[in-house]
Amino acid sequence: MFIDTHAHLFFDNFKEDLDEVVKRSVESGVDYIIIPGTDIETSIKAIELAEKYDQIYASVGVHPHDTKDWDNNWIDELEKLADHEKVVAIGEIGLDYYYDFSPKDKQVEAFRAQLNLALKLKLPVIVHSRESNDDLMNIIREYKDKGLRAQFHCFAGSVEDARELVGMRHYISFPGNVTFKKMDQLREVVKRIQPENLLLETDCPFMTPVPHRGKRNEPAYVSLVAEKVAEIHNLTIEDIGNTTSLNAYKLFGVGKKPGLSYTYRIGESLYINVTNRCNADCVFCDRKGEAMIKSYSLKMNKSDEPPASVYINEIGDPAKYKDIVFCGYGEPTIRWDVVKDVAKYVKENGGFTRMNTNGHANFLLKKDITPELEGLIDVVSISLNSVDPQQYADLMRVKPEMHKEMIEFAKKASNHSKVVMSIVGLNEVDTEVAKKFVTEEVGVTFRLREYF
Repeated sequence: MFIDTHAHLFFDNFKEDLDEVVKRSVESGVDYIIIPGTDIETSIKAIELAEKYDQIYASVGVHPHDTKDWDNNWIDELEKLADHEKVVAIGEIGLDYYYDFSPKDKQVEAFRAQLNLALKLKLPVIVHSRESNDDLMNIIREYKDKGLRAQFHCFAGSVEDARELVGMRHYISFPGNVTFKKMDQLREVVKRIQPENLLLETDCPFMTPVPHRGKRNEPAYVSLVAEKVAEIHNLTIEDIGNTTSLNAYKLFGVGKKPGLSYTYRIGESLYINVTNRCNADCVFCDRKGEAMIKSYSLKMNKSDEPPASVYINEIGDPAKYKDIVFCGYGEPTIRWDVVKDVAKYVKENGGFTRMNTNGHANFLLKKDITPELEGLIDVVSISLNSVDPQQYADLMRVKPEMHKEMIEFAKKASNHSKVVMSIVGLNEVDTEVAKKFVTEEVGVTFRLREYF
């Protein structure tokens, strides 16, 4: 269930009991471990451990602490090491201005050289940063459109930094310090980053999580990090474990891609993957990409779309879930008859229903379906996205007139179901304008969504 993406198992304090450490990790649900080297010597050791244990993979690189004597010829050595079949990244690399172990110019030179190597080899990087945020962010921005993929490990930046990095398709990870008593500010950053953008790590033998703080850290304790992240996001530890493991697969190629899911559970809700078809083509939607959420693959063609009976069979007893949500990477009302059949079953068996929609149903189906919501759909969630028709059109890649269609649908639907309209919060001004529009002009409930 878990992948520890950052474990320094080559340290001497693992020398006497490494077999037991690996065994405990397996018993704790850790499927894979990635060991990042910190110089040429430890990169070789990481590879040796990857050769010895099936569940271990390696990363090769030179840590900023070890760049004092940086020689560009080291790039050739790293490239040779990276050719090993179990090397999945370049790292641990980056900048560290907290300690004065290496001159800043040497750190920057080594960092750039290794970023370029990663691009050449089409490998992701594992990035370390401490008291060097401005320089590091400026360098990473230079690689924005060059295909760089990165894990920012032991993240200590701001919410704004995290938002920018996620926007560049990078991943963020936190070790055991998220469990420390006086780390409320760090936990607030974790809360603002969606699990789809997180990885798990221990950074062992350092950063040991509570209740083992003060002792040697090890991969088995990554479950404690997952537990805290799950608590922060009000999700299950399984949700976090599965989601972050999928993220590790997407970044490092470690593990495996899941098969198509027709229904998928997140927290206490069961989601129905209705269709990938949609009349819109939202700039922030991955419908045409991998179409994955948490640990689930939702990618399907029209020919893959199942009948209502398949969903009903997978639902079983709907009363055991908080709600049954019609969703997926498409517009569910395109298959309105199927949605109605499944919703009827759910309501007849004591369940609660919610439908996530773009609000274009009446336009698509060429009739007013809102009276049919009565007694079938308890909550209709509509993506407002913007109060401005042109901005809405640009975001959704539809005609501006669809904004009016969506508003009219919301108003009519509110006569038959509870309607919630949401936007992605980009700034306080947008949020307040949208909230006033939704509550006063449309007359329904407003919700703010985090966008990264």
